[in-house]
Amino acid sequence: MLFPILDAALASTTARSGDWLACKPGCHQCCIGVFPISQFDAENLRAGLKAAPLALAAHIRTRAQAARTRLTRDFPGNPITGILFTEEHHEAAFDEFANDEPCPVLDPTTGTCDLYAARPVQCRTFGPPLRNEDNGLAVCELCFINAPESEVVRCEMDQSWRPLEESLIAAAEHRTDLEGPTLIAFALSQPES
Repeated sequence: MLFPILDAALASTTARSGDWLACKPGCHQCCIGVFPISQFDAENLRAGLKAAPLALAAHIRTRAQAARTRLTRDFPGNPITGILFTEEHHEAAFDEFANDEPCPVLDPTTGTCDLYAARPVQCRTFGPPLRNEDNGLAVCELCFINAPESEVVRCEMDQSWRPLEESLIAAAEHRTDLEGPTLIAFALSQPES
């Protein structure tokens, strides 16, 4: 129920953004470097993996496990549960953590997402102008190059779906008994239930 609303908001901002938006299949700069995902996103990725063809799912699981192995040593959280930021100093440590790590769902040959329909909210919203927690407008560094501020503001993505996302995250945390953000590699390398 969230994704159709989110996808409609993205379609609207994409149409208004026109050539200012550089995002297209194969552009995957945003797929390099880890970022937190919610337990709602983790559940959706696991469902997408379960529905994927067996050979593809095996490739993704192998990449996810290899990524998890690389990330575990300096993981800024609990490396067993995959929950980030379990201690106060973890958030500061995350700024420099795994900035060169490719997403395990990124197809290394095509530069596209192997679980595109199940991709996390952040993947669905990265690129166009989006309000951040400081109320500033954030955009991908490849987009809106030399655009006047008025154009960036005109193309801002509607985020009225955020309360629904928050309630879905709370429900997922209740279902999984895992509270807090994780990483894609940890979400996809958890033992199947």
